[in-house]
Amino acid sequence: MLRDPYPHYRALRDLGAAVFLPQNGLYAISRFEDVRAALRNAALFSSAQGVAANDQVNEMSRGTTLASDAPLHDRLRAIIAAPLLPRALEDIGPQIRSEARRLVDDLVGRGQFDAVTDLAQHLPLTIVSKLVGLEDYGRGSMLRWASATFNVLGTMNPRGCAAMTEVREMRSYLGGPDIRERLRPGSWGERIFEAADRGEVEPERCPVLMRDYLGPSLDTTIFATANLILLFGQHPEQWDLVRRDPGLIPNAINEALRLESPIRGFTRHISADAGIGDVTIPAGSRALLLYASANRDERKWQNPESFDVRRRASDHLGFGNGTHMCAGLHLARLEMTALLEVLIEKVERFEIGAPVLALNNVLRGLASLPVRVR
Repeated sequence: MLRDPYPHYRALRDLGAAVFLPQNGLYAISRFEDVRAALRNAALFSSAQGVAANDQVNEMSRGTTLASDAPLHDRLRAIIAAPLLPRALEDIGPQIRSEARRLVDDLVGRGQFDAVTDLAQHLPLTIVSKLVGLEDYGRGSMLRWASATFNVLGTMNPRGCAAMTEVREMRSYLGGPDIRERLRPGSWGERIFEAADRGEVEPERCPVLMRDYLGPSLDTTIFATANLILLFGQHPEQWDLVRRDPGLIPNAINEALRLESPIRGFTRHISADAGIGDVTIPAGSRALLLYASANRDERKWQNPESFDVRRRASDHLGFGNGTHMCAGLHLARLEMTALLEVLIEKVERFEIGAPVLALNNVLRGLASLPVRVR
């Protein structure tokens, strides 16, 4: 299922608007219009009881930005989203573009590299991790912690259980008594504590909010970037289109996020009986909103399995939708755009080797992708 989920998603879409999964105790919602409508109806499809597919993590995550509804969610999100808004990112844009050029120049000069570890991970693990403000140990652990955070949001299978150890390590580190003193002054993390000084958030929530920077700044962006290279390697004619018209870069990013959504989906708690098509989901149930399936729904997209940079896919659900839409989406776009702008100047073709999938309970992406460029 994790290695090739798309036939299963198609089967779910064909079975009905909402399909009960008895093994998981969830209703799967897999069609585009239904998933988007649910994401936009936070009162009925609530996040306050958690968004994981298991009770243990839902219980321990309540009251976080991801696992809350308005008004608490709005108050918490305003704090973590402040440095991720387009105007705030203007200050770091030149730094990201300069580092992207230096990186691509180096990799193209080498002729071959790994699109995940050498290319996609570089900006998040250098510039962005420094902006978050953790010391070397914390920054060196961010990738491991981020992956674990997503793993425990799925079913509590052996992978999820193993990830709990790393999640507890992360919580212990970020919740330590001296975490504020260990943050870089002026960093995003420090800004959270300054918000507490101003009375905008309870001090005990500061470590919780620190965790919100792991997902938006790491795995999702890394997977999306590597997927772009994979798709351009598989479809060189699409790369030619973007090289001839750099104005297609935003289209290409949206199309890659649609076709290979880094986040498969999250769950929601149903606060009242919910009608989805001809199915009624009883109050108190839990629904799995499958972003990755919705983004390939034949009812929404023409030729949904194809990669087409001329497609207008700006309404994809790769970043979610509604009040819980990914806070880091502008940062992700900035990083991917900076890399593509230099790559179209330097690379005529991506000759890709065998991709290695990174198995994660919630995310979909690559652990490795050998690339040779010319």
